[in-house]
Amino acid sequence: MGEPVKWVWIFDLDGTLVHSEHDYRAMKERLGLPRELALLEGIATRPEVERPALLAQVEAWEDELAARTRPVSGAREVVQALRDRRRAVGVLTRNTRASALRALDVAGLLDLFDPRFVVGRDEAAPKPSPAGIGALLRRWNALPADACMIGDFRFDLEAARAAGVESIWYDPGRTGEHAALADRVVHDLRELVSRL
Repeated sequence: MGEPVKWVWIFDLDGTLVHSEHDYRAMKERLGLPRELALLEGIATRPEVERPALLAQVEAWEDELAARTRPVSGAREVVQALRDRRRAVGVLTRNTRASALRALDVAGLLDLFDPRFVVGRDEAAPKPSPAGIGALLRRWNALPADACMIGDFRFDLEAARAAGVESIWYDPGRTGEHAALADRVVHDLRELVSRL
Protein backbone atom coordinates (compact mmCIF):
# COMPACT_ATOMS: atom_id res chain seq x y z
CA MET A 1 0.00 0.00 0.00
CA GLY A 2 2.99 2.33 0.18
CA GLU A 3 3.73 4.79 2.90
CA PRO A 4 0.90 5.79 5.20
CA VAL A 5 -0.54 9.20 4.53
CA LYS A 6 1.09 11.80 6.76
CA TRP A 7 -1.54 14.51 6.42
CA VAL A 8 -5.09 14.31 5.11
CA TRP A 9 -7.49 17.17 4.37
CA ILE A 10 -11.23 16.54 4.56
CA PHE A 11 -13.52 19.25 3.22
CA ASP A 12 -17.18 19.92 3.78
CA LEU A 13 -18.99 20.50 0.48
CA ASP A 14 -21.80 23.10 0.61
CA GLY A 15 -20.59 26.49 1.75
CA THR A 16 -16.96 25.34 1.89
CA LEU A 17 -16.00 24.05 -1.57
CA VAL A 18 -19.12 25.05 -3.48
CA HIS A 19 -21.78 27.72 -3.28
CA SER A 20 -25.28 26.33 -3.33
CA GLU A 21 -28.60 27.88 -2.51
CA HIS A 22 -29.98 25.65 0.22
CA ASP A 23 -32.92 27.29 1.96
CA TYR A 24 -33.19 24.84 4.81
CA ARG A 25 -35.89 26.83 6.58
CA ALA A 26 -38.17 26.70 3.54
CA MET A 27 -37.50 23.01 2.99
CA LYS A 28 -38.27 22.15 6.62
CA GLU A 29 -41.51 24.12 6.35
CA ARG A 30 -42.42 22.35 3.11
CA LEU A 31 -41.87 18.96 4.75
CA GLY A 32 -43.60 19.91 7.99
CA LEU A 33 -40.47 19.46 10.10
CA PRO A 34 -39.57 21.26 13.34
CA ARG A 35 -37.84 24.60 12.76
CA GLU A 36 -35.44 24.16 15.66
CA LEU A 37 -33.89 20.94 14.30
CA ALA A 38 -31.58 20.48 11.35
CA LEU A 39 -33.21 18.90 8.30
CA LEU A 40 -32.03 15.29 8.70
CA GLU A 41 -32.56 15.40 12.46
CA GLY A 42 -36.10 16.64 11.85
CA ILE A 43 -36.80 13.73 9.52
CA ALA A 44 -35.48 11.34 12.17
CA THR A 45 -38.26 12.49 14.54
CA ARG A 46 -40.98 11.40 12.12
CA PRO A 47 -42.53 7.92 12.14
CA GLU A 48 -40.28 5.43 10.40
CA VAL A 49 -42.86 4.75 7.70
CA GLU A 50 -42.74 8.43 6.60
CA ARG A 51 -38.97 8.81 6.46
CA PRO A 52 -38.22 7.26 3.03
CA ALA A 53 -40.64 9.62 1.25
CA LEU A 54 -39.26 12.64 3.12
CA LEU A 55 -35.68 11.65 2.30
CA ALA A 56 -36.64 11.14 -1.35
CA GLN A 57 -37.91 14.73 -1.47
CA VAL A 58 -34.67 15.96 0.12
CA GLU A 59 -32.60 13.99 -2.40
CA ALA A 60 -34.53 15.45 -5.34
CA TRP A 61 -34.00 18.95 -3.88
CA GLU A 62 -30.28 18.33 -3.41
CA ASP A 63 -29.99 17.11 -7.00
CA GLU A 64 -31.69 20.27 -8.28
CA LEU A 65 -29.31 22.45 -6.27
CA ALA A 66 -26.27 20.42 -7.35
CA ALA A 67 -27.05 21.36 -10.95
CA ARG A 68 -26.56 25.04 -10.08
CA THR A 69 -23.47 24.99 -7.87
CA ARG A 70 -20.38 27.08 -8.44
CA PRO A 71 -16.97 26.88 -6.77
CA VAL A 72 -16.10 28.92 -3.71
CA SER A 73 -13.35 31.44 -4.41
CA GLY A 74 -9.97 29.78 -3.92
CA ALA A 75 -11.35 26.23 -3.73
CA ARG A 76 -9.66 24.95 -6.86
CA GLU A 77 -6.38 26.71 -6.06
CA VAL A 78 -6.22 25.25 -2.55
CA VAL A 79 -7.17 21.67 -3.45
CA GLN A 80 -4.73 21.72 -6.38
CA ALA A 81 -1.97 22.98 -4.07
CA LEU A 82 -2.71 20.13 -1.66
CA ARG A 83 -2.59 17.57 -4.45
CA ASP A 84 0.64 19.05 -5.80
CA ARG A 85 2.16 18.48 -2.37
CA ARG A 86 0.88 14.91 -2.30
CA ARG A 87 -1.67 15.53 0.42
CA ALA A 88 -4.76 13.34 0.49
CA VAL A 89 -7.98 15.25 -0.11
CA GLY A 90 -11.54 14.16 0.46
CA VAL A 91 -15.08 15.42 0.90
CA LEU A 92 -17.50 14.67 3.71
CA THR A 93 -21.05 15.92 3.21
CA ARG A 94 -24.49 15.50 4.72
CA ASN A 95 -25.78 15.21 1.13
CA THR A 96 -25.86 11.90 -0.70
CA ARG A 97 -22.64 10.83 -2.37
CA ALA A 98 -24.24 11.01 -5.83
CA SER A 99 -25.42 14.57 -5.20
CA ALA A 100 -21.95 15.53 -3.94
CA LEU A 101 -20.24 14.11 -7.03
CA ARG A 102 -22.67 15.97 -9.28
CA ALA A 103 -22.13 19.26 -7.40
CA LEU A 104 -18.34 18.87 -7.65
CA ASP A 105 -18.67 18.14 -11.37
CA VAL A 106 -20.91 21.15 -12.06
CA ALA A 107 -18.56 23.38 -10.04
CA GLY A 108 -15.57 22.18 -12.06
CA LEU A 109 -13.85 20.50 -9.09
CA LEU A 110 -14.55 16.80 -9.62
CA ASP A 111 -11.22 16.17 -11.37
CA LEU A 112 -9.44 17.12 -8.12
CA PHE A 113 -11.07 14.37 -6.03
CA ASP A 114 -10.88 10.61 -6.25
CA PRO A 115 -14.56 9.58 -5.97
CA ARG A 116 -13.57 6.90 -3.43
CA PHE A 117 -12.82 9.73 -1.02
CA VAL A 118 -16.16 11.52 -1.35
CA VAL A 119 -18.44 10.34 1.46
CA GLY A 120 -22.12 11.18 1.85
CA ARG A 121 -24.85 10.36 4.32
CA ASP A 122 -25.66 7.18 2.40
CA GLU A 123 -22.23 5.75 3.31
CA ALA A 124 -21.85 6.95 6.90
CA ALA A 125 -23.97 8.54 9.60
CA PRO A 126 -24.16 12.27 8.83
CA LYS A 127 -22.12 14.91 10.62
CA PRO A 128 -21.91 15.73 13.51
CA SER A 129 -21.26 11.99 13.76
CA PRO A 130 -17.55 11.27 13.31
CA ALA A 131 -18.36 8.13 11.30
CA GLY A 132 -17.59 9.66 7.90
CA ILE A 133 -14.22 10.98 9.05
CA GLY A 134 -13.43 7.56 10.48
CA ALA A 135 -14.36 5.91 7.18
CA LEU A 136 -12.08 8.25 5.23
CA LEU A 137 -9.18 7.75 7.64
CA ARG A 138 -9.49 3.99 7.24
CA ARG A 139 -9.49 4.31 3.45
CA TRP A 140 -6.25 6.28 3.66
CA ASN A 141 -4.77 4.14 6.43
CA ALA A 142 -4.33 7.39 8.37
CA LEU A 143 -4.52 8.29 12.04
CA PRO A 144 -6.62 11.13 13.46
CA ALA A 145 -3.42 13.04 14.23
CA ASP A 146 -2.68 13.05 10.48
CA ALA A 147 -5.91 14.79 9.50
CA CYS A 148 -7.95 17.97 9.55
CA MET A 149 -11.56 18.77 8.69
CA ILE A 150 -12.46 22.08 7.06
CA GLY A 151 -16.05 23.27 7.14
CA ASP A 152 -18.34 26.26 7.47
CA PHE A 153 -20.82 24.93 10.04
CA ARG A 154 -20.72 23.65 13.59
CA PHE A 155 -21.54 20.08 12.52
CA ASP A 156 -18.21 19.96 10.65
CA LEU A 157 -16.33 21.11 13.74
CA GLU A 158 -18.24 18.82 16.09
CA ALA A 159 -17.54 15.83 13.84
CA ALA A 160 -13.85 16.75 13.72
CA ARG A 161 -13.64 17.05 17.49
CA ALA A 162 -15.45 13.73 18.00
CA ALA A 163 -13.08 12.03 15.54
CA GLY A 164 -9.98 13.51 17.16
CA VAL A 165 -8.88 15.43 14.05
CA GLU A 166 -7.96 19.10 13.78
CA SER A 167 -10.98 21.32 13.09
CA ILE A 168 -10.69 24.32 10.78
CA TRP A 169 -13.67 26.62 10.55
CA TYR A 170 -14.13 28.44 7.26
CA ASP A 171 -15.78 31.73 8.23
CA PRO A 172 -15.88 33.94 5.12
CA GLY A 173 -18.45 36.27 6.69
CA ARG A 174 -16.25 36.82 9.77
CA THR A 175 -19.16 36.11 12.09
CA GLY A 176 -17.08 34.40 14.76
CA GLU A 177 -20.14 32.27 15.56
CA HIS A 178 -18.42 28.88 15.82
CA ALA A 179 -14.86 29.97 16.65
CA ALA A 180 -14.95 28.30 20.06
CA LEU A 181 -15.47 24.89 18.40
CA ALA A 182 -12.52 25.26 16.02
CA ASP A 183 -8.80 24.67 16.40
CA ARG A 184 -8.25 27.25 13.70
CA VAL A 185 -10.33 29.80 11.77
CA VAL A 186 -9.78 30.93 8.17
CA HIS A 187 -11.73 33.62 6.33
CA ASP A 188 -10.44 32.69 2.86
CA LEU A 189 -9.63 29.14 1.76
CA ARG A 190 -6.35 30.40 0.32
CA GLU A 191 -5.14 30.93 3.89
CA LEU A 192 -4.80 27.15 4.08
CA VAL A 193 -1.99 27.17 1.53
CA SER A 194 0.27 28.96 4.00
CA ARG A 195 0.21 25.82 6.15
CA LEU A 196 1.71 23.58 3.50
